[in-house]
Amino acid sequence: MKNFTQRFLSDNKGVTAIEYGLIAGLVVLVIAGAVSSVGSNISTVLQDVANLIVAPKAS
Repeated sequence: MKNFTQRFLSDNKGVTAIEYGLIAGLVVLVIAGAVSSVGSNISTVLQDVANLIVAPKAS
């Protein structure tokens, strides 16, 4: 039992997996924020274009 406990406490595989999981989670949050921002900007541009098509400005 003592040998099992020592091997369990010295095993770093679980810690590495948790670290990779946290990094992947942060990457997903950054990507989601960027996509949301870009989507909002594209929506505004397309709405402006639609407004110009429907009622063009007099030059």
